[in-house]
Amino acid sequence: MVSARAAWSNRLLTTILVVTGVAAALLLYAFGVRVLAPRVDSQRVIEDGKLVGSTIQLEVRNGCGVAGLAAITTQYLRDHGFDVVETGNYSVSDVKQSKVIDRVGDMESAAKVARVLGIAEERVEQDINADLYLNASVVIGMDYKDMKPFEPD
Repeated sequence: MVSARAAWSNRLLTTILVVTGVAAALLLYAFGVRVLAPRVDSQRVIEDGKLVGSTIQLEVRNGCGVAGLAAITTQYLRDHGFDVVETGNYSVSDVKQSKVIDRVGDMESAAKVARVLGIAEERVEQDINADLYLNASVVIGMDYKDMKPFEPD
């Protein structure tokens, strides 16, 4: 006959072994997934400076201080097939003329964005920034009323 104390000790030991076994199994599974499954990472293709994939990724920045312009421009660009990944205010709020800034060395894509928005091609600049995972930045200036998203219907 097993004493109550010995039975309790056996149950405690069994519980500890089961919990340890489950934890070990989870760690082995996580290790296997980490080693065997490919990572999904947005990366730049070194040779041509473009993001992986054919979608043009953008950020839209309001540079004139008029509320809501970045949101309207973002919706317009999305309606025209662009991937706007970030919106917000530009570092200053007194930008005179709207512009598109190429961030990866792909002036053709930046010019395409400018054409869709009605921004003159001479206002497409290049400022490559490897820290930004996007193709171009749109900066909305005080001339926003001349851009296509703000033309009267």
